[in-house]
Amino acid sequence: MKSLKSGLIVLGTIGLLFLGACSNKEQAANTETSPATSTSNTQSSASPVAKTEGQHGESHGGQVVETGAYHLEFVPQKEANATHMDFYLQKGDNHSAIPNAKVTAQVQSPDGKQQTVPFTYNAKDKHYTGLLSQTVTGQYQVKMTADVDGKKVDGRFSFNR
Repeated sequence: MKSLKSGLIVLGTIGLLFLGACSNKEQAANTETSPATSTSNTQSSASPVAKTEGQHGESHGGQVVETGAYHLEFVPQKEANATHMDFYLQKGDNHSAIPNAKVTAQVQSPDGKQQTVPFTYNAKDKHYTGLLSQTVTGQYQVKMTADVDGKKVDGRFSFNR
């Protein structure tokens, strides 16, 4: 009986050690509009790094993803019957705007429905805008895709409505 108890104690201790070793102490901080910020993937060889607002360059109050040479920022704003979405697509350390990309969003609503939302460039404010007409309450998953001169730049975001 004593060896059974000792074995369980040793097994529990080893399990806790593995759990502690596997935990990620540098988790990305949540933003105000989302419970999680995820990274994106692109064709460049540099690995993407999730950032929180204000960590790199000028922030517009949204979720930020740095991927390769690109800076992506997603800012959803609730309206009465829709969600207005702003998307800042910038390049380089100086975060210069990229006005000639083809930008779309694949949005999955909390009820599982998917919708493609096209974005248009606002030259005055130097960012892309789109309008999501769904008003279901819950968490939305958004995959932003930008085609910049034949290079695909993706970012994954989420927001609550």
